[in-house]
Order: sequence, then C-alpha cells, then structure tokens
Amino acid sequence: MTARRILLADADAFFVAVARMVDPGGAGKAPLLIVGGTRESRGVVCSASYEARKFGVRSAMPISRALRLCPNAMCVPVPRRACSEKSRQIRAVLERFSPVVEGASVDEWYLDLGGTEDLYAHEPLAATATRMRESVIADTSLSVSIGGGTTKLVAKLAVERAKPKPGSGATGVHIVAPGEEERFLATFELADIPMIGPRFQERLARLGMRKVTDVLQYDAATLAQWLGEREAEWLYARVRGIDASEVAADVGEAKSIRRDETFPTDINDDDELARELLALVTRAAADLRGDGLTVRTITVRIRDRDFKTRQASRTLDAPVISDRVILEVSRHLLSRLRQARRVPARLLGVGLSSLAVDATADQLTLFQRRDSEVSETDRDRVIARTIDRVRAKFGEKGIFPAGLAD
Repeated sequence: MTARRILLADADAFFVAVARMVDPGGAGKAPLLIVGGTRESRGVVCSASYEARKFGVRSAMPISRALRLCPNAMCVPVPRRACSEKSRQIRAVLERFSPVVEGASVDEWYLDLGGTEDLYAHEPLAATATRMRESVIADTSLSVSIGGGTTKLVAKLAVERAKPKPGSGATGVHIVAPGEEERFLATFELADIPMIGPRFQERLARLGMRKVTDVLQYDAATLAQWLGEREAEWLYARVRGIDASEVAADVGEAKSIRRDETFPTDINDDDELARELLALVTRAAADLRGDGLTVRTITVRIRDRDFKTRQASRTLDAPVISDRVILEVSRHLLSRLRQARRVPARLLGVGLSSLAVDATADQLTLFQRRDSEVSETDRDRVIARTIDRVRAKFGEKGIFPAGLAD
C-alpha cells in the first residue's frame, strides 16, 4: 500500500507579517503585538513578533502582562481584511501544487499530494515542499513553513519543527519519512500532542507519564487497565502518529467555517457551556461577514468526556449573517445535544455551511424575511455590520457580547 503524502503549510507569524505590510512605517517597527482589543485590561495577544517573544510574550497572554514584559512593544489590532486577502493569495499558490487543499484556519492549509508522484517525477516530498514554499514567498511576499508525513497529526507536529525561528537552524520544511512516525513522536512531550489537554496530562502524570516515550513503553492492554479501553486505544494510536482523518477537499470558495474550543477542564455546567457557545458564535459570525458570505446550515458539535463526538444541524429557509439568529439556532441545537446525553464536555464547536456570497453586503435588504420561524431582519444586519465596523476600528474587545464580560 502506498504511503500517504500529507503536508501542512503554516504561514509564519502571519498576523504580524500582514500588519507590517499594511503599515510598514508604524507596524514595521519591532517589537509588535497583534491584539484582540485596545484596552490593556481586557485585551489579549493574538500574535507576537519574534522580537517580542524574546521577552517571554506569547499568544493568548493578557496585553497588560505582555506590556510589563516588553514595555516598548507596539500594539495594533488584527488587520482582518488584509489577512483574508493574503490568505486567499497563499491558498491560490498551494492549489497549483495539490489537487486537494483543506483550509484549517486563515493561516494553515493541509494538502494531500497522493497520486502526484508521476507529476513531480518522483522527486522527494521535501523537494516539492521546498519549491512550494519558495513559490509562496515569491508570489505573496509572505513565508510559510511546511511539515509533512503520512498523517495530518504527523504533519501538524512536523510543521513546528520546520519553523525557522531564530537560533533553531530550521529551514522551513520538515518531512517525516514513512516508517519514522513513532521515532519522530518519541521526541515530544505529551503536552505537545494535539488533543492531549491539561486535564488528561494531569491524569497521565499521576501515572508517571509526561513524555511520549513514557507511554510508548506500555502496550494497549496495560494502558486500558489504567485509563479505560476507549481512552487507552486513542492514546496508543496518538503517540504513534496514527491518524486516519483525511484531507477534506474544499477547492474554490469556502464550503464551511468552523470554530472549535477544547477545554482545559471538562465542562458540565450548562451556563458555562452557553458562554463558550456565545464566544464561538461571535467569532464564526464575524469571520462569515468578513468574507462577505451568508450561511444557511448551522451545526453544533460536542465531544464528551469519553471522546464520543455528537453533532446537530439545522438548515434555514433563507441565508443569514447576524449573530442573533446564528446564536438562537446554535443554542437550540446545543440544548438538544445536552438533553440527549448529559455528561461533561471536553470540546464544543460551531460550524457554518451552505455558504454563499452575500449580495447585500454593501446595502440594506429591501424586506424582512418571514419565511422561517427563525428570521433575520434589516435591523439584525445593520447591528451586525455596525459591530464589525467598531471592531475594525477599536479591536475585537471594542464591543463584545455582555455574556462575555469578565
């Protein structure tokens, strides 16, 4: 069986790089913080330049703390429109190399190069990835790092080794050869592996397992005695880089927008889950409007403590864009899922699909839609776009739902 050839292209310091393109005279000065709000007591760091990271600044850090560590840092909001445009440009380059491209986020793309061996004269995957990276730099003036291997999980970990961070000696491309997955995974801490969250790490630490090598010494049966069969089976595969998930083709216009949150501690409180849902809907709806799209199908996904993943969807009669309507539907879907099975949740997600270009993006609608019990009005759209303009000027925390207030 031919080994899969999967790559992950990750734009280097994407938000920082785009901000410096937008304002080379101001944002071009180091160090730089891309922030989620302009009020120091509330905002968080979305991205930090390498110059700021030298002082210990990291993503998701409160701005107040970041500025204590790096007092000379310049804070600027996320340049959303420019980021969307640059994201499309990078994707266009990647699509020249692979028939299957999946957007994981605004600055990450999975590619499946399976079946392209003849096309590239059977050159090593690292050579193809290097040419791909050089083309992105030449066409967009932005840099990407590329990790690769036989699974999406291995590619995700490999791209972190590929990043040319100061002093790392990395070249921007790191490929894990078929058969080398377990040896590669053995170089990581358990905390580095996606989906092994803080709470699971604590359980494993109590069993003396902090590194991948600590888990690799045990067989599946032994792990099952400590963790239960389901979690043991999942962990056994995870630390060996085994991942059957496919690269989903979404060529052309975006087919969906998905926002997920994995909790550091499982959540069983309905009010707390409702707050998390509000945050996810706020992000997803803003991205929807930022891309000039509408949505008809809304999906809520929940992963329970025992790793069982469930979802519920609803397709509306008419396309919508507003937070109010998307949130109303999402709350109903979450309620259905919780009523069906009430156990602590480790992940919550919101997905928007059945997307289309918003023909009214620059004008008001001429009528109020009443063809669905969940309807969107002109007022809903005006409010949504007004909020977007405020956030564009003052940052994401310039205006936000009361339910997310500290």
